[in-house]
Amino acid sequence: MNDRRRKDMPLFSRPPQDLQTDRLLLRQWRESDREPWAALCADPQVMAFLSSDRDRATSNSAIDRWQARLDEQGWSFWAVEVKETGTFVGMAGLQVPAPPHPCLPCIEIGWRLARRYWGQGFATEAAMRVLCFAFEELHVEEVIASTAVGNTRSSAVMRRIGMVGPEARFIHPGVPEGSSLRQHVLFRASRASAMSHAASRAPLAAPHEER
Repeated sequence: MNDRRRKDMPLFSRPPQDLQTDRLLLRQWRESDREPWAALCADPQVMAFLSSDRDRATSNSAIDRWQARLDEQGWSFWAVEVKETGTFVGMAGLQVPAPPHPCLPCIEIGWRLARRYWGQGFATEAAMRVLCFAFEELHVEEVIASTAVGNTRSSAVMRRIGMVGPEARFIHPGVPEGSSLRQHVLFRASRASAMSHAASRAPLAAPHEER
């Protein structure tokens, strides 16, 4: 964890906890999650708009890092499972982006689901719960999200959970130079707008837009 995170994170530290929705459990990571998470991260369609490496060492390192942060501060990226079946489907949660992200200091929401679970509303359901956690329990004033230009599925989820955008385009510092994914679009949600949206949310959009 870098110095900037060490300075910012303790303001929002709390005991580790799981989150629930009607259909989903956002929980601590388990050893049994490593295999399906690695398979998810090796799927070219899942990773089409993501620049991270797809090898097993990278996927294992991500789990270790996120669980350490859950233990340390009570929030990060949670493992997501379907409550009815106990099936692992991906991850969703929050992070402070690494410097020199242009929006720092900020809290960012993110998610990633296995392709076979797209189109069922799971990404929207998990992301909405995470957004409520950020505003109701961490008491942050704003949450951001970003995705590579052209990722219409993720942008649609951002809109469905009440985020406003795309506000701007920027070059993401975490994406390697020369990558076609460096240009990102930015979305934002304020506490007031998100709570209003959650109270009067319209039915989910067509399943084919979900990711």
